[in-house]
Amino acid sequence: MYDEQRNILAFINPKVKQEWEALKEGKFEDKQLYKFIDRAIDDLKANPTCGIKIPKNLWPKEYVHKYGITNLWKYNLPDAWRLIYIIETDEVRIANIILEWFDHKEYEKRFKY
Repeated sequence: MYDEQRNILAFINPKVKQEWEALKEGKFEDKQLYKFIDRAIDDLKANPTCGIKIPKNLWPKEYVHKYGITNLWKYNLPDAWRLIYIIETDEVRIANIILEWFDHKEYEKRFKY
C-alpha cells in the first residue's frame, strides 16, 4: 500500500508546470485537458506505478540526453492524450516527475511508432 504523504509529484521544470496551469484558463479543450492531467496527478500520488512502464529500447534519445532518465512511464489520458513521467525515489519519498503530455499523434512521432 502506498502512503500519499510519501508520494510527491513534480514537473521536470517550471515551464512545464506553467504550461499545465495555463490550460486551466484556456479554451474548452484546454480546460478538459487540465482536468485530465489533474486527475492523473491524483492517481499518481496514490499509486506512482499506475501508468505503463515504457521499455528502455523505446525511450526517445532526447529524454536520455536531456534528463538522464533511468525509467520512463506513460499514463493514458482520455481522448488519446498521453502523460509522460519518470519515478525518482530515496529512502523516504517517491516522486513522480512529469516530463510532458501530448496527443496520440505527437506521442507516435516522439516515440517513432
